[in-house]
Amino acid sequence: MVADRAAQHGGTLGGLGQRPAQGALVALARFAQQRPLGGIGLGLVLVACGTAVFASVLSPFDPLDLHGGQEFVAPGAQFWLGTDNVGRDILSRILYGGRISLYVGLVAVLVGNTLGSLAGLVSAYFGGMFDTVLQRVVDAMMAFPLLVLALAIVAVLGPSVNNVVAAISVILFPQAARVIRSAVLSIKENPYVDAARAIGAGQARIIFMHVLPQCMAPYLVLASTAIGWAIVVEASISFLGAGPPPPTPTWGGMLSGAARLYAESAPWMVVFPGLAISLAVFGFNLLGDALRDVLDPRLRGSQ
Repeated sequence: MVADRAAQHGGTLGGLGQRPAQGALVALARFAQQRPLGGIGLGLVLVACGTAVFASVLSPFDPLDLHGGQEFVAPGAQFWLGTDNVGRDILSRILYGGRISLYVGLVAVLVGNTLGSLAGLVSAYFGGMFDTVLQRVVDAMMAFPLLVLALAIVAVLGPSVNNVVAAISVILFPQAARVIRSAVLSIKENPYVDAARAIGAGQARIIFMHVLPQCMAPYLVLASTAIGWAIVVEASISFLGAGPPPPTPTWGGMLSGAARLYAESAPWMVVFPGLAISLAVFGFNLLGDALRDVLDPRLRGSQ
């Protein structure tokens, strides 16, 4: 009898462990069914992230290996996407380059959007001199071409992955601050915020319990679309030679240098890295548009 009870409890605990995973899968399936384009975007994002995480398993060769006598090999059985001008496998370099592009995109968006959102929240909620100064800083930053600003930051800090992350985080800051500030200006006028003040709730409690949760929807929408944009900026910086130095594989770096010289005689050197960038950015944009429709009832109702 004791054994039967133990088995029953074990089965119950096992079921509890499986329910969150099953619930997540059901939610993803429902999301893909209701928003087919969002489902396609989610699929592309999962493929991009999966291939980047498991690049060491999926790559047939080391991305830095030079295969002597195998330069400019067209796509085939041995080298599925061909080789470049020094005999490096393009598929392996794309897979490892995806790690850098996604790392830069995710971390830059996490840092830049989070800091910008917190600044916008505090600015809108408290107002005053801080709000005035922040808005002038945001206006000044957005007056510059953002890619030029990112290139200038990398030029000062030096070419490295983390410096590219820092540069993109800086140029993401003003947009996040402006979007969240606009949202908080509307949120803080809601009756439930006035009610919280009336019962004596402190400023910190009002911000964290009533204002901040309402900012999560615009934050997630902004982040999902900003990741694709950050990947494009990273590729542009690498393409212009200011990104991580060779031989580090990056998608933008694969499009620059020798690839431009041999684009006609060895088009696979340009086509496949460009396709990787396009699919990843397309996936994040589709996912961001679908999340915007789901999380923002005003936009959903207007379409």
